[in-house]
Amino acid sequence: MNQSALPVRLIARLDIKGPNLVKGINLEGLRVLGRPDEFAEYYYHQGIDELFYMDVVASLYERNSLSEIIARIARKIFVPLTVGGGIRTVQDIHEALRAGADKVCINTAAIKNPDFVRAAIKKFGASTIVVAIEAIKQNDGSYFAYIDNGREYTGVEVVHWARVLNDMGVGEIMITSVDREGRGEGFEIPLIQAVVSAVHVPVIAHGGGGHKQHVAELFNLTEVSAVALAGLLHYDYVAHAQPILTTEVEGNFSFLKNKMHYSKIFPCNIFAIKQELAMRGVKIRGHFECA
Repeated sequence: MNQSALPVRLIARLDIKGPNLVKGINLEGLRVLGRPDEFAEYYYHQGIDELFYMDVVASLYERNSLSEIIARIARKIFVPLTVGGGIRTVQDIHEALRAGADKVCINTAAIKNPDFVRAAIKKFGASTIVVAIEAIKQNDGSYFAYIDNGREYTGVEVVHWARVLNDMGVGEIMITSVDREGRGEGFEIPLIQAVVSAVHVPVIAHGGGGHKQHVAELFNLTEVSAVALAGLLHYDYVAHAQPILTTEVEGNFSFLKNKMHYSKIFPCNIFAIKQELAMRGVKIRGHFECA
């Protein structure tokens, strides 16, 4: 059971490619779902605790193009916003915060240049800096960190890297199971608990949530502080609305037109997830917050 004195947080993760919200499996095979603004506003009005925007091709093309999107949505919603993807300089962080982000998330640049993370913490404060770890399970059962949206092996063992980040003083760590991401088979509990047990900073779990019971199990079996959800929420919105495509659609959008979702994911909304957590005795924010 999660015994934290603080309520857990539900974070909607929005993966962005160009102007569009996309979703894949194992961080690959991206399918266009619609305009990220629509989804973000919907989640905000449903009671989401935070929003997390990730430019999924930023590291590949060595750029981040989220400032315009963040500036637009920051005028409409009033929950913490985190921006990730292609953050590699102090200027990148400054521009993200100026656009309206509250936090930035770093992965590739953190592993390639840990001193950048230290400098960022010193300049902007620990609470502003989140570091992502994209983990893939190896044949011997160990977990190693990857970068560039799970494309590149680093040779860095995950728990060791989490301890290094903890000692640096980062504000939060987001741990993604690349093996589970988008599959709806449940969270990689041993991986998540190993990271949580190794650090003192808040940990965000991401990758694998296929129905609301998976989210409840995550908080009941680990001391994780938050969960980042994507497909579980996105497919619910797609099923109940008619998302608008941008005029610059690229890639596979037949998935959206046919209102499909991955067969192992049982979409549900934020209200239903929070209700399930409250019934399981998990401290949450909002109308169902437990005493």
